[in-house]
Amino acid sequence: MFVAKIIGNVWATRKHPGLKNATLLLAKPLDAEGKPAGDAQLVIDNQGAGVGDTVLIVDEGGSARKILKNSKAPVRTVVAGIVDKVHIDKRG
Repeated sequence: MFVAKIIGNVWATRKHPGLKNATLLLAKPLDAEGKPAGDAQLVIDNQGAGVGDTVLIVDEGGSARKILKNSKAPVRTVVAGIVDKVHIDKRG
């Protein structure tokens, strides 16, 4: 899992049948300080995330399929939740 910021939408006129109603988004991973870290990734969303949201991403196919409730979906990265707040204790 990792935390990311949604930076864009992706539209596809043709998709695998397992992704028929899926929302496709671009997510940029964030480091522990909330700064961009790494390349943007295509993610599937069924949580209602949008551009500018901070989200928790699952990056493992089996778990991703469970979140989508579709054991045959060809997926790996899925939005598992929308993050309300992050607090980092800099003492530890």
